Amino acid sequence: MQQKFLLVLKPGLSLSPSLLRDKSFVCKGSESVSWVDENVPKILKPYVNLGRAHIEMAIWLHAWPTFWSLMLATKPGTLPDFTLFGMFYLMGYLVHVSCCASNDLLDVEYDRKVERCKTRPLVTGEITLAQGWLFWASVIALLVPLVLRLNKLSIALAAVEQVLWLAYPLMKRITYWPQAFLGLVHNWGATLGWAAVKGNLNDVSIFLPVHIAGICWTLVYDTIAAQMDKEDDVKAGVKSTALLFGDSVRTWLLGFASICIGNLMFAGYNAHMGWPFYISMIPAFGHLLWQIYSVDLSNGADCLTKFLSNKWFGAIVMAGMLLGRIVY
Repeated sequence: MQQKFLLVLKPGLSLSPSLLRDKSFVCKGSESVSWVDENVPKILKPYVNLGRAHIEMAIWLHAWPTFWSLMLATKPGTLPDFTLFGMFYLMGYLVHVSCCASNDLLDVEYDRKVERCKTRPLVTGEITLAQGWLFWASVIALLVPLVLRLNKLSIALAAVEQVLWLAYPLMKRITYWPQAFLGLVHNWGATLGWAAVKGNLNDVSIFLPVHIAGICWTLVYDTIAAQMDKEDDVKAGVKSTALLFGDSVRTWLLGFASICIGNLMFAGYNAHMGWPFYISMIPAFGHLLWQIYSVDLSNGADCLTKFLSNKWFGAIVMAGMLLGRIVY
């Protein structure tokens, strides 16, 4: 019999991508808080939680834009080099772990003041700052051999991505658009993946629209999730698009969703995608509309559901691109 679980928040916590990465939720009816508690040695648990190494969802959000560019860089009527997909998924995993660690390391003083962040290992003292930076450096050391297998342009772009990730935690302090900056860096693979295949950035009309589409996609899902942090953000003095858009949030998100789909179609046209790709844009846009107009912005569980659903949006686009390369 399949066991059902009820998601229950600890008092004072709200749902957001940051919360998902924190493991600050428990499953009522299960004996353990998470997979980490059952399977990871005690000495390693703080590091797994620091890097959110057990959270698969964020890895897919990072991987899909890369995969889209790899597909668009493939010649019509042919299949892509799937070994690249495996390598970029592994790279995406390590980037995810490293950026979560650097985010906590640079935000530790802020995290001490926010209820939902007080279980993070740097805040609880399970890991010192020195240990945290050593962990970050170790993950980067694992990433380097993979990056060095790419061409020189891709290596340079990968280095820029790490700099952007280090800058990301500062954005919510200086702009109401941290979600846009997150989109820029979280979808960096749209440019990196193209460069890895082509060895240049000459076809701006293909890879750049994909990157822009990814930024707008991020603005949709992360603004929905950020609704649950609005009160905490005001108290902490940090900014977000959830606060900026106010009661007009759905109108803004509809605009971003439209720009996202429009840019994907523009990139597909310039890359000579076959007709199945354009058909796939119908359910893809429908998925975004479902999120925007069905989400209860005052209901944390519903915001979580909509956020988690975005891996399927990425899969729909990917399936359309694969079919659009086979049938042209």
